[in-house]
Amino acid sequence: QDMAILSNTVQTFQMVGIREDLSDVITNIAPTETPFYSMCRKGKAKNRTPEWQRDTLRNPNPANAVVEGNDSPSAIAAGQPDRLKNIVQLFDETVIVSDTAQVVDAAGRSNELKYQVAKSGKALKRDIEMRIAGNYASVVGNTSTAGQCAGAEAWLTTNVSRGATGANGGYNSGTGLVAAATDGTARTFTETLLKGQIKAAWDAGGEPDTIMVSGSKKQTFSTFTGIATQFNQVNDSNKVMIYGAADIYKSDFGQHKVVPNRFLGAATARTPTDGLYPGQTALILTPSTWELKFLQPFQTLPLARTGHAEKRLLKAELTLACKEERANAAVADLL
Repeated sequence: QDMAILSNTVQTFQMVGIREDLSDVITNIAPTETPFYSMCRKGKAKNRTPEWQRDTLRNPNPANAVVEGNDSPSAIAAGQPDRLKNIVQLFDETVIVSDTAQVVDAAGRSNELKYQVAKSGKALKRDIEMRIAGNYASVVGNTSTAGQCAGAEAWLTTNVSRGATGANGGYNSGTGLVAAATDGTARTFTETLLKGQIKAAWDAGGEPDTIMVSGSKKQTFSTFTGIATQFNQVNDSNKVMIYGAADIYKSDFGQHKVVPNRFLGAATARTPTDGLYPGQTALILTPSTWELKFLQPFQTLPLARTGHAEKRLLKAELTLACKEERANAAVADLL
């Protein structure tokens, strides 16, 4: 039973001067993992359009037999390597912090400028991850247009499964540019589709040991027949664990890590407003065939002071080199 409150009882609701109780910890759960960036080799570029070459062997000939003592046969036509290139893209972020903001007593950080620089650095790396893992065309750039590098999905043309009306992009040797793929009719992600493209990449000479998917496609993957059965296992602590996910996939062509990527599959036409990305493509990757070429490494530079504020410029200039797209594969237009 509630008791009556006596008259003139001082309560917090009317009090003036209660001190603020503000935690000295700042929580930020924005994801910063960049698995495609981490997977790629790192190299250097020496100009805005770094180039590389790829080659292949002639088809095997089981009838290659020569009579003993025969004269040397005529030489077969010797193929030449393909020359490929991508455009470097300059990523940047500017941080401006007022002198006053630097000297006030802020909770959770002792130096506002360092805090903002650290935050912007992580955001910049996420920009790069989304670009290089996505379906983006290359743009050569000019005096008024920024150069842009092609993303991984745009490079893939040989081993690709697409929905109806979908079309590959790929490298054009005439223009030296990479076109983005065209989205097709969405369809269900199945193990049959996945196995077909793993085989295609292997047949072409690749050793695809990484399957990169969005979070939703990772969950779909974990329901494939043969790996979806949940079972209980008692561990050393006598606790029961239920397994309902697959992190390694064993195909006829080896083991493949299944890596979820929060930034995979985003494109302008399909980017929702809630900050989540549909991830409609599963990438089947041979990691050794991907390299990030840096024209300018990550740098934080002070900008000239023009008033009562400190300025910092964060930047990196790089492109994605797809050394051999035939060693990789994609299953696109997934629900």
